[in-house]
Amino acid sequence: MTVWTYAAWAFAAGALIPVMAALSGSLGRTLGSPEWTPVILFAVALLAALTFAIASRHAPPFGALRSARPEQLASGLIVFFYLISVTYLTPRFGVGPTVFCVVVAQILVSAAIGQFALFGAPRQVLDLPRLAGMALMIGGLMLFQMRRA
Repeated sequence: MTVWTYAAWAFAAGALIPVMAALSGSLGRTLGSPEWTPVILFAVALLAALTFAIASRHAPPFGALRSARPEQLASGLIVFFYLISVTYLTPRFGVGPTVFCVVVAQILVSAAIGQFALFGAPRQVLDLPRLAGMALMIGGLMLFQMRRA
C-alpha cells in the first residue's frame, strides 16, 4: 500500500468518528438506556471482528496472547470509555463540541506519545514546525467550533 492509501484509510476512519458519536447517542436515546448502548454496539462489533478474522484465514493468536501486557489489553477499556462517553455526551453537548474536544485531545496526546515514544510508538520529535502545525490545527478547530450569535 502507498502512503496515500494509508492516508485515505485514516481519513475514512476519522470521518466515521462523528458519525459513530451521533449514531451512538441516537441509539442511547432510542433505547432509553445509554448504559446498555455500548453492550449492544460491542456485540455488533464483535460479530464484525469475528467475521473479518475468520475471513482472513489467519490462525487465532491464542499462544501469543499470553505474551500480551495488561496495558496492551487496556486499550479495550479505552474503546469502552470512548463509546460510553460519546453515547452520553452527544445528545447533551452536541456532536460538534464532543468531537472537537476529542480531536484536540487526540492532537495533544498523539504529539506526546510521539515525542516520548510511548507505548512502543516511533519517536517523532516535537520541533517548531510540528508545534506550529498543531497550533494551526487546534486554532482552526476552535474557529470552526465557535458559536455565532
